[in-house]
Amino acid sequence: MQVIMEKLNEVSATEVSILLEGETGVGKTELARYVHERSSQRYGPFLDMDVGAIPANLVESELFGHEKGAFTGTERTHLGLIEQADGGTLFLDEIHNF
Repeated sequence: MQVIMEKLNEVSATEVSILLEGETGVGKTELARYVHERSSQRYGPFLDMDVGAIPANLVESELFGHEKGAFTGTERTHLGLIEQADGGTLFLDEIHNF
């Protein structure tokens, strides 16, 4: 665990995107939050999207947003998570389920 934490501290000081792999329930979200809190994005939002819990036909809208009336039933503009996370961190969890 010490080696993992040392690596996370190293990447926290950079501007690179990281990929955390592991089985469900091993603590990837907590590790992502750890990196976020030590990064230059720590003052921005930390958003967590469980991709596996969202129907495939809604993932694009959740990530990129949509305008009012863009498709049947949309009554308001929705700001996507990518835009909402600007200046912070967007953690995409369970992407293997997509």
